[in-house]
Amino acid sequence: MKLSPKLQSALWFLCVLIFLVSMFTVAFFLTAWIYQLIGHTPSPLLAQIINSFVGLFLTGLIIGLLTRVFKAKIAAGQMRMFGPIIEALERIAKGDFSVRVDNFSESNVTDRGMISELVNTVNQVAVELNQMENMRQEFISNVSHELQSPLTSIRGFAQVLQNDNLNAEDRHHYLSVIETESMRLSRLTDNLLKLASLEAEHAKFEPKAYRLDKQIRNLILACEPQWVDKAIEMELRLDEITITADEDLIGQTWINLIHNSIKFTPEGGKISLDLHHCDKGIEFKIKDTGIGIAQSDQTHVFERFYKADKSRTRTNSGGSGLGLSIAQKTVEMHHGTIEVQSEAGTGTTFTVSLPVHEILEDAM
Repeated sequence: MKLSPKLQSALWFLCVLIFLVSMFTVAFFLTAWIYQLIGHTPSPLLAQIINSFVGLFLTGLIIGLLTRVFKAKIAAGQMRMFGPIIEALERIAKGDFSVRVDNFSESNVTDRGMISELVNTVNQVAVELNQMENMRQEFISNVSHELQSPLTSIRGFAQVLQNDNLNAEDRHHYLSVIETESMRLSRLTDNLLKLASLEAEHAKFEPKAYRLDKQIRNLILACEPQWVDKAIEMELRLDEITITADEDLIGQTWINLIHNSIKFTPEGGKISLDLHHCDKGIEFKIKDTGIGIAQSDQTHVFERFYKADKSRTRTNSGGSGLGLSIAQKTVEMHHGTIEVQSEAGTGTTFTVSLPVHEILEDAM
């Protein structure tokens, strides 16, 4: 049965009163025994004062002992609850991200809720750090693989060039391969630095208002020899649009998308570029009649070094697998989105949506 607050207060007062009376009674008999032991009894006033001090001393002593006992019990309970959490954090600090902490069924309801939330947070941190570690290991593995390929070619053909019996045509061919692989290596390292700078948010970001349609048109003209050489038909529908963005950074996105479309569109194919206003800003679409991307691979095309097919396909033919990652990061810096729609053997469409007049002060 639950007692009323008034009755609880009365019981507490009674307990405290009984405790004090007990302490002073003990003090009275204790001092009387001491007086008898030494054969001297002080005056009644002095005896009362001594009894009072002894009673207060005993009260403080008992309260102190009880406090230490309760503190020790609470500390033991806390250690029982927080010990596994502390141990888990220590293991995480040493790089063991597989650790998990079981939830507790002890303690009161409030504490259980707080401890449970803390346990869930520690487990979530461990999961996310484990994912980051896996990504780091995969990234290192991919970088090593991508660097090893051109270096192996350069080393191999350099050894062949040491043969004095090579004719001029073969020597020129091997030197051309070395030059091509060196350029590939240079592009890879440049893209790695660029992606690292974007992800660390150290890239110089200078948004300004400029004509987006003119920028895209100029980029198409700059790579004209590439699509003319493959007899690719270019269809442009570019509305006159002024956007506030970092012209150099966002320009790299258009370059990556245009070069990819040209690279993976066969001779005689077609590439369509469409730039227009939409409800939330502007929308840019680039559609090709290239080899396409399988449905299962479309959710991964923006991952670093992702290879959709181990053979020479759209996502690994002559590229490092970083271009689309850089494009996605750049678009996100401008508070936009980039999406892909494709069908293997039919073609691919990349859609970039961006705000038009947003100053993007928080990204500066």
